[in-house]
Amino acid sequence: MLKQIGNIFIYLAEYICVLMVVVYILTRTKIYSELEHKKHSIKQQGLLILIFGLLSMYGTIAGIDFFGAIANTRDIGPIIAGLLGGPIAGLGAGLLGGVHRYFRGGFTAIPCSVATILAGLFAGIFHKVLKGKLPRPFLGVLFAISFECFHMVLVLLFAKPYAQAEAIVSEISLPMIIGNAVGLWFFLFIIQNYHKEQEIKIEKEKIENDLKVAREIQTNMLPRIFPPFPHKTEFDIFAIMHPAKEVGGDFFDFFLIGEDKVCFIIGDVSGKGIPAALFMVITKTLLKTEGLRDMDPSDILTRVNQTLIPDNETCMFATVFCAILDIKTGAIQYANAGHNPPLIFRKAKKKFEYMDVESGFVLGVMDMVKYKTCESKLNPGDFILLYTDGVTEAMNPDGKLYSEKRLLSIMNQVKIFKSCEIIKDVRLDLKNFVDNAPQSDDITMLAFEYKGGG
Repeated sequence: MLKQIGNIFIYLAEYICVLMVVVYILTRTKIYSELEHKKHSIKQQGLLILIFGLLSMYGTIAGIDFFGAIANTRDIGPIIAGLLGGPIAGLGAGLLGGVHRYFRGGFTAIPCSVATILAGLFAGIFHKVLKGKLPRPFLGVLFAISFECFHMVLVLLFAKPYAQAEAIVSEISLPMIIGNAVGLWFFLFIIQNYHKEQEIKIEKEKIENDLKVAREIQTNMLPRIFPPFPHKTEFDIFAIMHPAKEVGGDFFDFFLIGEDKVCFIIGDVSGKGIPAALFMVITKTLLKTEGLRDMDPSDILTRVNQTLIPDNETCMFATVFCAILDIKTGAIQYANAGHNPPLIFRKAKKKFEYMDVESGFVLGVMDMVKYKTCESKLNPGDFILLYTDGVTEAMNPDGKLYSEKRLLSIMNQVKIFKSCEIIKDVRLDLKNFVDNAPQSDDITMLAFEYKGGG
């Protein structure tokens, strides 16, 4: 007796595994997608009847004969069909499973066949009551338990002899009730998880779309048309920005101040992603606004710093290098707020070297900071390369940094002295260095060539 009961539970476990596979596959098909949108076509109903009718038949075939009765989970198929597709799908699957059970014979054939047919019909009616929505797992389990109790009552009422029916019910009712309830719970649990997956997927797609839009907005804020000033032959400028994430905190800008001056700026905001991008937009906008006032670079940085501090509760900061060149004379003024020292190429020396600039203090953190304006002069053929630490601190798969030393070395190997070609050479060497290592920081470069005032 105990062995028979044990076999029943083993069978029920096997059936539940099969059910889980069937339901998992179903949720990934167009059929279920249409069901979610309440599109009950004839084809769809027919497929539900066939799939879950066969599942009901499998429940009978794989069931265990227990003194003339078959312990099984045959009713789950029609119940699922009814809950998914309504009364027609449930009744159809129930008829397939019920007729099949009837021809298997046995003294419980009639009540068990009728129960299977009614299982699908009642589940279909339940589907209508819930207005097409699936019940929660707990409510579904209550439905399965209630129906299997009804199933046992039918066996007691119509199976003869009564004593044998009573004996059968007393032995198999509990495992059958538990098996059908657990089977339906797993079905509803899988469906519930599927819906959560879809919600997460939709939310993820929404976030990705928002980030895509944010990236486009950020990209559009940076100068992207080169050459930017075709009518100005005194200089050439080119810049790139490749964020480590969808959006970044690096930025660059350049603009004319009147007809005789050009301002070029590069910056790096602390952190990455959306917060850095927002702070970047604010900082870049303020820098350009102040820069157009035709002030010294140190005054520009000071005013922007004082504007950022009051509302900067997150204590984000930005490093910035700001330079203003007199196009006619080559006189250049620059100030630094904690940014990397630029590289400069003096045609007379025929080599690149790091500019001797004061490091200064970052923007957005400390009030009353004094920035210093330095002055120099560019001669025709001189170059300046601005960059962020995403270049020098790029890592290869072994964790080794690209370094300022390597950047200087590759710059002194440049053969074509054009702004875009210089950046292209650095970018290619950087790509070869990092190999397949993930980009850890935003990469931004700005190359400026002074051709002379004519």
